[in-house]
Amino acid sequence: MKKYSTALVLGYGRSGRAAERLLCSEGVTVSVLTEERDGLSELLDILARTDFDVCIVSPGFALTHPWLCAVRESGIPLRSELELGGSRHRGKTVAVTGSNGKSTAVKWIAEMLQVAGQKAAIGGNYGIPACEVVLDHPDLDWLVLEVSSFQLETVHDFRAEVAVLLNVLPNHLNRHGTMEIYRRTKARIFNNSPEACLAPEDLLPQLQADLGGAAENWITFGTTNADYRYKDGRVFHESELVLDLRGTLFENPILGGCTGAAVAAVAVACGVPRDVAEAAARDFNPLPHRLQRLGEIGGVKYVNDSKATNLAALFAAMEACGNRIHLIAGGVPKESDFTFLKEVLAERTRSIYLVGQVSRAMYEAWNGVCSCVELGTLETAFKAAQSAAKPGETILLSPGCASFDQFLSFEERGEGFMALFQKSVRRQENSL
Repeated sequence: MKKYSTALVLGYGRSGRAAERLLCSEGVTVSVLTEERDGLSELLDILARTDFDVCIVSPGFALTHPWLCAVRESGIPLRSELELGGSRHRGKTVAVTGSNGKSTAVKWIAEMLQVAGQKAAIGGNYGIPACEVVLDHPDLDWLVLEVSSFQLETVHDFRAEVAVLLNVLPNHLNRHGTMEIYRRTKARIFNNSPEACLAPEDLLPQLQADLGGAAENWITFGTTNADYRYKDGRVFHESELVLDLRGTLFENPILGGCTGAAVAAVAVACGVPRDVAEAAARDFNPLPHRLQRLGEIGGVKYVNDSKATNLAALFAAMEACGNRIHLIAGGVPKESDFTFLKEVLAERTRSIYLVGQVSRAMYEAWNGVCSCVELGTLETAFKAAQSAAKPGETILLSPGCASFDQFLSFEERGEGFMALFQKSVRRQENSL
């Protein structure tokens, strides 16, 4: 664990504030710069006057940002806030990355460790900076970290005992540029020889090439020939049943084959008994805005999946929600090729209600295979779907896009959908 005398912190959001708090607790002299207050000239001036031991960077700064370029040119080591916090943790670490499903996986992992009698807490991209967690919980047995590709760009010495890559699907390419760079960035979670490296079976050859043999102890998961294999609601290791997920949220090939199989492998790696992992799965409450089942009105199911901000997440939602779906989609696109969804949309949707900036492009891509209508806003789309849906059908908000054309966040978008649902519930109750 490296100790510092002076440190520069770039960014003063929650992760920047947590990094400053941790460093100050160790007696480090800390300077903080924020884009809201400071410019490149201020950074260059402070770099010319002060010799910093380290620069802690918030995940919002891309490697190509002029500030980070200036810091690298000055020779000051760049480190992620995640790495700083992780280095101060005295217990063991599970780190989970992937394009989709990270938050659900780390919640389940932390809960099963807690049921097993371990002191475990979640941090990282989940919303609680690693520095904040280790300061507030210095006696943890397990630190369970959700790790984003943005955080992985600036890790060097970070090491988790158990490192998990759930999937690599098109996402954040406006920052990373290509899928190859994105995948290689995700693969950095396997740096520094974890005791267990968990990855999808189909990605293993690429990951091994990316890392050049730097990682060992590979464990694969999936639905066919993986070490941990999901089939018919259960996870097997070779011929041995290691996790029974029947009757839980994870009893489907999408969640079971990825999150279910991966967490089964994590449970074994962490020494969690099978009955404990199964109990945590049965008691699992989904996070808001992630395939969140709101209830029924007149026999029609309502599902809030506002967290689906890319097309792969939309695809997973369609697979998880069955058939006869009235889909509300659209927003700010992260991708431009919508054609790969045609088959699942044709098979599973009754109709599609398109909103936001991307609605015209989605309409042109999908209207030939399923019924689509452009409706502009979430409220208009909700009302149209509600008018058309019949008992036994599902109204699903799974946008496949970012929210920033009409909402501040996917949470605000999901809360808007939930408010419309609750308003309809009250209307139904008042009519009885």
